[in-house]
Formats: sequence, structure tokens, C-alpha cells
Amino acid sequence: MSTEIHPTAIIEKGAELADGVHVGAYAYIGSKVRLGVDNIVHHHATIDGNTSVGVGNSFFPYSCIGLQTQDLKYRGGHPALKIGDNNIFREYTTVHCATHEGETTYVGSHSYFLAYIHIAHNCNVGDYVIMSNNATIAGHVTLEDHVNLAGFAGVHQFCRIGQYAMLGGWSKIVQDVSPFMICDGNPAVMRAPNKVGLERGGFTHEEMELARHIFKVLYMRDLNRSEAISQIKNHPQADSRIIQATLSFIDKSTRGLTS
Repeated sequence: MSTEIHPTAIIEKGAELADGVHVGAYAYIGSKVRLGVDNIVHHHATIDGNTSVGVGNSFFPYSCIGLQTQDLKYRGGHPALKIGDNNIFREYTTVHCATHEGETTYVGSHSYFLAYIHIAHNCNVGDYVIMSNNATIAGHVTLEDHVNLAGFAGVHQFCRIGQYAMLGGWSKIVQDVSPFMICDGNPAVMRAPNKVGLERGGFTHEEMELARHIFKVLYMRDLNRSEAISQIKNHPQADSRIIQATLSFIDKSTRGLTS
């Protein structure tokens, strides 16, 4: 494997490029960037900051990766961004480093970030995530694995979106979103279990029925949150991965759940 760098690209001294990296015309790679094997940096893309990138990622034109946080609390230093493997970052995607020295923004693997999406400082993005055009997550947001954000969805800082959840287009999220559910609207409300997402994820019919049961208990019955959680814990299949993941997610919630 050979590394190919267009003569108009700028690679700052100190940048580390592994075998098989392709850098297009007028691309920019900063001095603290480390690129793993087989990354493709298309023309006019920028990768800067204290940024570590795994293998097999594609950075499309005008994407800006690893730039300084927009957080006004930034006081210098070299906070980090760490990206996994086999992600696609489409045009004008922005992913920022963390705010303070010693902190890191994390992006996992096998995700697809469409045009104009924004991942802010100190976020933690899991694997197999899809963020559609213009979706935005503010600082300190967590997206668990297999989350899907439709176009223009916006997530408030410190919110958590559970695994296999889907946010509808233009959704305004200001509290945590439970795993396996669809959330939509402005203000956002829980709409239904994410049946299609669960089917695509290989969940069984029985597990999808459990997700439906959780949705009814949490969001459709006249129960307070403690009563709903108690009913879920006492379900005969409380040891299933659907119920255990939901209970663990709720237990860690600090902003409360979208209702």
C-alpha cells in the first residue's frame, strides 16, 4: 500500500500518515494529526488539532475535523479528538476537539455522517450511528450504538440518546431519549418503539414485543416514573437485553427522560 498525497495538499510537519492514506488536492492536515491505514482525505478537507483517526475512514470535501472547540470555556492546550474505523464524513461535516486539556471527544466506528452535521466538544458517539443532513449534537452529548438522527434534529448539551433510538426530522431534544424508541417533534415526545430499527438490528419478535411493552408502561399508562420502572423490573423477562439496557439507561439519566 502506498500513501498518495496531491502536490497541492498541505501536510504540516509532525503529522503521522500510515500506509495507504490518500490526500486530495488542497486538503490540510495539521501537525498533531495521526491517520491510520487506508484513510481517504478528499480535496479541500481539513483535519487538524490533537486528532487520532483509525483505519478506513473517508473525509469528503470541506469537512472540518478536529478543530478547536466552540466552547467559551476553552483556555488553550491540546484537548483531543479520537475517531475509530470505517466512518464516512460527508461535505461540511464539523467534529470538534474537547474543551480542556486531557479531555477527548470520541467518535466510534462504522458510522455515516451526512452533509453539514455537527458533533460538538466532549461528545461520545458510538458505533453504527447515522446522522442525516444538518443534524447537530451539542457539547457532552452521548449517542449510543445504532442511533439514527434524521435531518435537522438537534440535541441539547449533556443529553443521552439510547441505543437503537431514532430522532425524527427537526426534533428538539432537551432530555434523554430511551433506547429502542422513536422520538419526534418540537418539543419532542416519544412516539413508538423503533420497530424498523430493531428488525434491521436482528432483534427477535419477542424482543420487539418487550420494547412495545416498555413503551406502553413508560409513556402510555397513567404511572409516575417510579411506578413504571417497578413494573418493568417485575416483568417475567426482566433479564432480557431489552429490559436490562432500558433500566441501565434510566438509572444513569441525569437530565430526565423525554416523555
